[in-house]
Amino acid sequence: MEMKFCQNDGMSLADDNKIAGSNEILYILLPDYAAHEVVYLSQAIASDEFAMKENPKYVNKVVAPTLETVKSIGGFRTVPDYSFDTMPKDYAALVLIGGFGWSTPVADRVVPIVRHAIETGKIVGAICNAVSFMAKHGFLNAVKHTGNGLEQLKLWGGENYTNPDGYIHAQSVSDNNIVTANGSATLEFAKELLLSLGNDTPERIEMYYQFNKQGFCDIFPG
Repeated sequence: MEMKFCQNDGMSLADDNKIAGSNEILYILLPDYAAHEVVYLSQAIASDEFAMKENPKYVNKVVAPTLETVKSIGGFRTVPDYSFDTMPKDYAALVLIGGFGWSTPVADRVVPIVRHAIETGKIVGAICNAVSFMAKHGFLNAVKHTGNGLEQLKLWGGENYTNPDGYIHAQSVSDNNIVTANGSATLEFAKELLLSLGNDTPERIEMYYQFNKQGFCDIFPG
């Protein structure tokens, strides 16, 4: 099964790169990624309660190590829009989706991508094992953050992780354009990124969060 967050409408990759702009949200997917961690964010970006947005403020794009399909933990296969070598330099946000790939050598290729994003003031999101990857490479040393527990951050981070006092035991934390979340916080992660991006009004983002958090029956009791 293949899925693609945003089609190229018959354009070549070279043409697509020429028009790539700062409204794109780039999702980094490594092999054996956690597909559920991308759902709430990508859905709110591309659609509203009525249908797909005709003129969305942001556009979802998938980045993978190569242009070959990348497989999730559950077996879904996604066709990337960009590879690490063809991704644009300008975009709205870089989102690192968790999974087992962050403990493999291919993750090292993401280090310069994250460094560039931080240095140029982009919004960077990381969830689950991707947060531990951030700790491993010192990207959390100047911000408040969360993750899959302080002990895992210390284990992955080693000497490069020097900010345990910045750890907050919360579902998701946003600080200085860096949004982090533990692996059970897909919805909270989406909420913090939607607020950071200004995807909608805070009231509508909160409504989206509460609807999915509490469920239809609690929001609209019979």
